[in-house]
Amino acid sequence: MATTSIQTVSFRNLEDDTVDVSAPTVFLVGENGQGKSNFLDALYTLSYGASFRGGTDLEAAKLGTKAWSLRRQSNDDTGLDDELVVAWDEGKKLLKENGKAIPDRKYLVDKTPAVVFCHGDMEFAQGEPERRRFFFDQTAGLVSLAYIDALRSYRRALKARNAALKEKMLDVLDILDIQLATYGTELIGGRKDLIQGFENMFSERYEQVSRLGSKVGLEYRPSWPAECSSDEINDRLLASREREVMFGTTLSGPHRDRFVFIDDHGDFSARASTGQLRLLALTLRIVQAEYCSGMSGKLPLLLLDDVLLELDPEKRRRFMENLPAARKAVFTFLPGEPYGDYRSADTAVYWVEHGRLSNTAGV
Repeated sequence: MATTSIQTVSFRNLEDDTVDVSAPTVFLVGENGQGKSNFLDALYTLSYGASFRGGTDLEAAKLGTKAWSLRRQSNDDTGLDDELVVAWDEGKKLLKENGKAIPDRKYLVDKTPAVVFCHGDMEFAQGEPERRRFFFDQTAGLVSLAYIDALRSYRRALKARNAALKEKMLDVLDILDIQLATYGTELIGGRKDLIQGFENMFSERYEQVSRLGSKVGLEYRPSWPAECSSDEINDRLLASREREVMFGTTLSGPHRDRFVFIDDHGDFSARASTGQLRLLALTLRIVQAEYCSGMSGKLPLLLLDDVLLELDPEKRRRFMENLPAARKAVFTFLPGEPYGDYRSADTAVYWVEHGRLSNTAGV
């Protein structure tokens, strides 16, 4: 399905309006704080049911309001229309497709996968292990709803187990250990499969963009031995129970897995320059999109938020050349950037000011 328009109502600082986004490439041009990123967030929310900027649903409501809605119109090659609505009202999230309720946000991810490039992605390159786990969990979830289910189940079991450890509710730990081991081994298997397909693509793409001259690879280091069965993990949990009761928390499992970028000298992230890390973060998103389309057969929506701003002209060119195929790409630019160099005949350009998008095809 090709997205043709987006309607926003009381969403962040955006003007209540319907915007034509039928062009395959859309440029949003404007000064900082005018609403460019907020429009990207509207598109992202229609793909995930949640913001890429974090915060609560209430915080996404325009100042002075307590509700918001987003509506996406699409059609296919046969002319069949499709309407998707994500709204928040009176503390409740509402998801609808053609007037029918959608019971689970994972349906949105499967229907219209989206990949967002933003400044926060630097955390994947040099941040805490939790942020890298988030990235790779999101990538796996783009191609497998079963992985999303396993991740949710693991998190519920982990939360219950931590509560039991903290309160010393020893009588429930046996069943919680079984649940944690079962869902945890599912996650480890999914992450192993992901890395097998992701690692080579990442190394190749990073060299194409960075021209570093040496391979930067990716290693998955699970907290539990990857070859262990769920029964063996259950035995390990039992053996460490006394220590975990003392600390009041679960000390091992997929929630402590690590993903490490390595080269011939060890941990690449620990020694890389800021520029190299920035390219690494951008490359992760490129490969995320390629992996998604390759594994699912669905071209993702690309959302690129000021990602070219801090690259030199040659790296910008190589980055644009290495962008993956997409169902649509939406970029944000500051007015002084050379966005005209990347524009094609079928690019729609909007000037964004005070939350209003104005068609500026002549700019």
